[in-house]
Amino acid sequence: MMLAKQWLANARDVMAKIEETQMGNIRKAAEIMADSIEAKRWVHTFGCGHATIPVEEMYPRIGGFVGFHPMVELPLTFFTHITGEMGVHQFVFLERVEGYGVEIMKGYNFDTRDTMWIFSHSGINNVNIDVALEAKKKGMKVIAFGSAAAAKGKQTRHSSGKTIFDIADVVVDSCAPIEDASVPVKDHQDKLGPVSTMAFVTCVWMTVTTVAEILVERGFKLHIHPSHNVPGDTTAKQRLDEALAVYKERIGGV
Repeated sequence: MMLAKQWLANARDVMAKIEETQMGNIRKAAEIMADSIEAKRWVHTFGCGHATIPVEEMYPRIGGFVGFHPMVELPLTFFTHITGEMGVHQFVFLERVEGYGVEIMKGYNFDTRDTMWIFSHSGINNVNIDVALEAKKKGMKVIAFGSAAAAKGKQTRHSSGKTIFDIADVVVDSCAPIEDASVPVKDHQDKLGPVSTMAFVTCVWMTVTTVAEILVERGFKLHIHPSHNVPGDTTAKQRLDEALAVYKERIGGV
C-alpha cells in the first residue's frame, strides 16, 4: 500500500497548495464568471483530452447550476478506443493542429458578456490557444486553469508565440507537477499516478461554489441541478425539469 499512500500524499499536497496560493485568483475568476451568468449569458468551458473531465464535472452535474456551457469536441475527448478509429494517435495529432480551434469556434454564437474558461495542463497546445485567441477577438474574458508555474518556460507550439497562460485575463494555477504523474515505480522510467485531474476538479468546485456565493449575495436565483436519488424528496424531478427548462431557453442563442 506504500504507492497508494504516496499518491494520496501527493494529491493532498496539491490541494493544500491550491488553497494556500490560489484563493485570490479563484475569486477574480469567479467574479468574471458571475458577471456573465448574472447577465444571463454563458461561461463556456473547454478542454482537450483528460482536460475535458473538469468540463463534464460542472454541468450537467448534481450540485451544479445553469450558466456553464460545455464545449466538448468529440475527436478531442473520445479516444477511449485507444487504437483504431478515434484513437490516441489521432487525438495527440489533432490537439496540436493549429487552426482546428478556429473552426470549432465557428460552430457557436458568442457575446462580449460571455466568459471562456479553458483547462490546459501545459498551456502549449494549439487547439486551446486557438480557442483563447478567438474568444479574445470576440471580446470575451478568458480564464485559464492549468499548471502555470510548472509550465513556465515551456515552448508554445502555436505560431502566435503565446501559451494559454499568456493570453488569459486570469490564470488559476492547478499546482500539479508538469509531468503530471507523481509516483515513481521501481525499475521503471515513467511514473504512475497523475494528479492534474484531481487538481482541476478541486479548482472547479472551489470556483463554482464561489461563483454561486457571489451570485446569491447579488440576489440572483440559481437553477441548481438537484439530486434525484434522495428518498422522500418528492419535488426533485420538478426542480430538475425547471433547471433544464431554463438551460434550454437560454441556450437558443448559442
